Amino acid sequence: MSEPKVPERVFARARQDAETARTVSSTPQTNHPAYRLAFQDMDFLLREDLRPVRFQLELLKPELIFQEADIGSTFVFYGSARIPEPEKAQALLDQATTDKERAIAQRLVEKSRYYDVARELARLVSLHPCDEHGKRQFVVCSGGGPSIMEAANRGAADVGAESVALNIVLPHEQAPNPYVTPRLSMQFHYFALRKMHFLLHARALAAFPGGFGTFDELFELLTLIQTKKIDPIPVLLFGRDFWNRVINFEALVEEGVIAERDLSIFTIVETAEEAWNVVRRFYGGNDDAAPGTGTLCG
Repeated sequence: MSEPKVPERVFARARQDAETARTVSSTPQTNHPAYRLAFQDMDFLLREDLRPVRFQLELLKPELIFQEADIGSTFVFYGSARIPEPEKAQALLDQATTDKERAIAQRLVEKSRYYDVARELARLVSLHPCDEHGKRQFVVCSGGGPSIMEAANRGAADVGAESVALNIVLPHEQAPNPYVTPRLSMQFHYFALRKMHFLLHARALAAFPGGFGTFDELFELLTLIQTKKIDPIPVLLFGRDFWNRVINFEALVEEGVIAERDLSIFTIVETAEEAWNVVRRFYGGNDDAAPGTGTLCG
């Protein structure tokens, strides 16, 4: 005599009821918004009262995507959306018509090398092996935009690796750069939750020259480490000339508003190999193995 088979579930799945609800006959009652299933009612979901629920959804959806993709950790790239690759930077200089435009374009030309540096760093970290549980470590993660962010996703694509993009809705039209892995391309409404997802899985972070957005994201991380809200991770600032020109870190110490030990939270670097070696040493590795000689994980 066979054992009785216990059903997996007795309630219909939400997707099944959602499909059934779409086929209901049209009446004054069924046509009224009050009759819509709550999770199919966009007017309801977008009410001011539902902000806590939207927070929860925007926290949960990316986390599930990370889990399903077996991502154990990320290597986050911050940087300007206005620093083009070298060829395009030179074109901007050639098109400049005033002294001010030429001066700015010349500075962009000087910084454009960091496009190639970010791309090379992304190549190196994307070859890091899976851990013993099959989780992928140091998966490249950017904001999904152009310039430095594009370089990061492009570097991962160069070696056949997937990469993450955390995009955000802005008033002007934008789209993820073409090198982002489609299934790991996410969009946010809330800046706060986007920044949270940048750091939840980050085990190293590279900050290239950038503006308000880069500063906002970078200084939040520095503050979290300074206040011991999170454990330290390697924080790599690319471009000694840039960072020393735009921020006088030593002056902050001299003014007494940060401690001298706070300067050890980050490391200023210039090359991809230098940065990757800092990360390897931080996690107990060494510089013996040539960078980028690993086997692609996954």
